[in-house]
Amino acid sequence: MINLWFVIIAFLWTGYFVLEGFDFGVGLLTPFVSRGPEQHRQSLETIGPVWDGNEVWLITAVGAMFAAFPAWYAGLFSAFYLPVVLILVGLIVRGVGLEWRGKVTNPVWCDLGIVAGSALPAFLWGAVFADLLFDSALAALVGGLFTLAMCVLHGAVFLSLKTDGPVRRRARATALAASAVVLPLAVAALSALGSIPALISMAALAAAAALTFRRREGWAFAATAGAIALASVALFTELRWAPLPGLTLTDAASGPYTLTMLSWIGLITLPFVLVYQGWTYWVFRKRVVLTH
Repeated sequence: MINLWFVIIAFLWTGYFVLEGFDFGVGLLTPFVSRGPEQHRQSLETIGPVWDGNEVWLITAVGAMFAAFPAWYAGLFSAFYLPVVLILVGLIVRGVGLEWRGKVTNPVWCDLGIVAGSALPAFLWGAVFADLLFDSALAALVGGLFTLAMCVLHGAVFLSLKTDGPVRRRARATALAASAVVLPLAVAALSALGSIPALISMAALAAAAALTFRRREGWAFAATAGAIALASVALFTELRWAPLPGLTLTDAASGPYTLTMLSWIGLITLPFVLVYQGWTYWVFRKRVVLTH
């Protein structure tokens, strides 16, 4: 049960990183790839139907940690209290900006909130987990820059996949430029993990750059999503042995009765959530076309 719930939690975090990754990237890039209100609206509409659903992965992952591994939950969020609070502030500000942008006459403050609210979590999650693994300010900086640049690349590829016209062209150019930044950061961040998933993640990033250059946006997005997922697998493979310094999974876990009850709840609810979110993405799978 302990190993099962660690795998479930790792899966939930991985889903969050992959799905919120392009959300953050779109929020960061929209003011730079859009010209005028129509293009701005076109860019944000690519994430409009899904961004709040993507955040549920974080809520579920944290809730599962609280229930299955309370000592891990308490230690992690106590040790990184300030960055976690800043992440929450960023998510709140971003949510307010996205919800209110179409309801105000001057949306500039909403746009600033979306950019800042996307940048904070994109950087800080990488910094938190890198510092957790290596206990180093330099590692935290490199990890934060890597995840921030990775979100920019992931979001740029997503925008080039989901839009047409000038936004698509600028997003593709941004993705190519971001690849030149992400690849060296990936070597610095992922090579420190020294695992096979980390190496495959770097190869997937190189493939994403090549596919973007060839205008194969769908495959490029699959490559960036795969790179993030593999990096997350490498991360949680390391955490499997010690989720916190001096703490094993067995020490951090709840009792057998609690884990058994959680398993029944997860067996009932998790498939429904996955099917529903998959259906949502299928419904909104088409490009957002610029209207004049």
